[in-house]
Amino acid sequence: MKRLNYKIIVLILFVAFTFSFDSKAQQFKPNTEVGILLGTSYYLGDLNTTHFYQPLPAAGLIIRKNIDRRFVYKAEVTFINLKSDERKSEDTIAKYRGLHFRSPVYELSGQLEFNFLEYQPGNPLYTWTPFIYAGVSLFHHNPQAENKNGEWVNLQELGTEGQETTTSFNGDTRKRYSLIQFAIPMGGGVKIAVNESFNIILEYGARKTFTDYLDDVSTTFVGPNLSGDYPSEMSQEAIEMSDPLGTHKKDQLRGDSDKKDWYSFIGITLSFKLNNNTEGCDY
Repeated sequence: MKRLNYKIIVLILFVAFTFSFDSKAQQFKPNTEVGILLGTSYYLGDLNTTHFYQPLPAAGLIIRKNIDRRFVYKAEVTFINLKSDERKSEDTIAKYRGLHFRSPVYELSGQLEFNFLEYQPGNPLYTWTPFIYAGVSLFHHNPQAENKNGEWVNLQELGTEGQETTTSFNGDTRKRYSLIQFAIPMGGGVKIAVNESFNIILEYGARKTFTDYLDDVSTTFVGPNLSGDYPSEMSQEAIEMSDPLGTHKKDQLRGDSDKKDWYSFIGITLSFKLNNNTEGCDY
C-alpha cells in the first residue's frame, strides 16, 4: 500500500511538473522587438558635476529579445551628444579655467534586462513593470572646442595636455588617449504594454567609462614653465586650446585624473514586436 501511494505521488508530481512546463510554454513564447529611442543626454566630469546640465539630443535603435516574462537580451546602437561650457559659468574657478567642449558619442552595447514584475504584452495580467539593466558597451567619442576664429577643432590630435611631447610631467611623458573606449551601461525604467505588439518604455541610463578624457581634460596644464616656454612640439593652436585665458602655469591642476567621466541619458522608446509565429498560443 505504501509502495503504491509512493508511485501515485511520484506520478502526480510528474504530471503536475509537465503540465506546468507545457502551460508556461503555451502562455509565453520568446519574441523579438525593434525600437526607436529618443531622448536627451549629458555628461559628468571635470567640466560639469551637475546632473542634467546642458542636455543635448540623443537617439538610438534597439533590438530586444524577450526570453521570458522576467529576462530580456538587448542590443542597442546609440548616438549621444555631450557638451559643457565654462565660459559662461557663474563658478569662479570654472570661469577662471575657461574651458569648453562638445563631443558626439557613437555607442554599441549589449545588455541584460530584468523585469521586477512579470511582463507580457497582450496578456491583461502583465501589462507593465519597472525594470533594471546592465551590460557592456563600446563607444567612439571625439572632443572638440571652438578656437578664436570660431572654428571647431579636434582636441585629441592637438595634445592639449602635452601628449606626445618630450616634456616631463612629474617624471612622466604623456601618451595620446584613445577615442575608442569601453563602458558599463546601467539603468532602469518602466515598460508599458499598449497592446500585444506595441510597448512604450521610459528609461534613465548611465554609462561608467574608463577614461577621463570625454572632455579632453584630466591632469595638469602644460605651461608655461619657469622660463615662460611651452613644449616645443605643441602648435600655437594647441597652446591656445590648452589654456584659452592664458592664466595658468605648468603643473597647475587642469582636471582630476582620479575620477573617470560618465555620460547619461533619459528617454522614451517606442518598441514594436516583430511578426513572430505565435499560432496556438492561448492565454
